[in-house]
Amino acid sequence: MAFLLFLFSIKVALCSCRPDNSRSGFRSGRSQYTVTRVGTLDKVVRESSGLAYRPGRNTFWTHNDSGGRPTLYEITRDGTLVDSLPLPSLKNTDWEALARQDTSAVFIGDIGNNANARRQLTIYRVDPRHPDDIRRIAFHYADQRSFPASKDTRNFDSEALFFRDDRLYIISKNRSVPRRPVKLYSLPAVPGSHTPAPVDSVSLKSMVTDADLSPDGRTLAVLTYGKVFLFTVENKTVTFRKPTLCLRIPRGQTEAVSFINATDFVMTNESGKVFLIRKK
Repeated sequence: MAFLLFLFSIKVALCSCRPDNSRSGFRSGRSQYTVTRVGTLDKVVRESSGLAYRPGRNTFWTHNDSGGRPTLYEITRDGTLVDSLPLPSLKNTDWEALARQDTSAVFIGDIGNNANARRQLTIYRVDPRHPDDIRRIAFHYADQRSFPASKDTRNFDSEALFFRDDRLYIISKNRSVPRRPVKLYSLPAVPGSHTPAPVDSVSLKSMVTDADLSPDGRTLAVLTYGKVFLFTVENKTVTFRKPTLCLRIPRGQTEAVSFINATDFVMTNESGKVFLIRKK
């Protein structure tokens, strides 16, 4: 295992934006941003896999990966634990992402699907002021035909979730061999059972581990191992049609990202490090 992690770290360190720039129309933009390590996560957050900013408190919600306690942890930017919100009625089957709805609610994405075998996935809407009032949004992908999917169509795992105008958006991680374009799905942010179909796709060389939409709704950031891809959002329509920048930021196994304003964002990795990415 240690040797595999070493190989992974080498792969991330050597990643490049060139294939994505030529294939999907990005421009290298790392020189336009500063990257600063700003903290270390409290030990209770052993494997941060989701991040959602709380602007009124200048803190973040986060959680542990699959098998962890069904708990949201409130942390500061330097990783200090501020509070915990246990959700004992839930099970952390494979929590992989968080999304926030203004200041009233947070969505927990139990959407991890490594083997592409889960027939039903769930997003939980939680109001931290009323944690017992949990609303379940169940779904399955309209284009998944077999469980598990065949190796060349394993594009039904996800770690990326964000909210916009009463809708939730999911981006596939893409475990297929050979690699296929990652897909964008959209579904209503209301309780019930849904069957989202792909609304767009884009070719990315790396696997997607999270995504977030800027507070002004104009920029979509897609996090992968070693890179962050930025897309311009026009006319309030979320698509991959306007790729702008590829930021090469090799900082280990990065798993979560959250905007703090229109241009700057925070990301965490599985070793507990917290980074601030700020536009110059």
